[in-house]
Amino acid sequence: MAENPITLPVTIQTKEVKFAIMNKTHVTARSLQAAGTVNFEAAAHMQASEDAENSYELIRAINDSIAEVKVELGEYLDEDTTSTDNLIKSAVENGEAVVLSFKMPSNFNNSAADALGAGIHEFVVGRSCYAWYRQTNMAIADACNKDAEEALNRAKKALYKRSRPERPTYTSEP
Repeated sequence: MAENPITLPVTIQTKEVKFAIMNKTHVTARSLQAAGTVNFEAAAHMQASEDAENSYELIRAINDSIAEVKVELGEYLDEDTTSTDNLIKSAVENGEAVVLSFKMPSNFNNSAADALGAGIHEFVVGRSCYAWYRQTNMAIADACNKDAEEALNRAKKALYKRSRPERPTYTSEP
């Protein structure tokens, strides 16, 4: 029996990722300030923004996190890159979508597709926050890294989800 691989594109909207990082760092800084853990100045510096001094670090973190997804989930990734450089990918820099195309086996359980996309998004956000907090608040960086690893595990669980085979049915011949 011939295998019929399933092509599963996962679209990462980099504008959405950037917003999620900025929002998460804003909420975290506000909460830490309200709890008296950091002062107002530290809270302000913890918040990722699109200002020139912060923007490079933010898009570099997103770019590197997407590259890490490609390594971690590369078994099924359909990519034909034969060269690379150290530049930030233009799609990330310009806030465009990045599409990861997975070639899944025919028994891939399609119900796991949304979980795969969500896990990849959360990993990219978490790993990017980790990179950001390594520069702005080391005390909470490791928690973001742990969250990212858990998101990656959820994405892997979805990637390896398979459908149960169906027993063939036969018709009686006269």
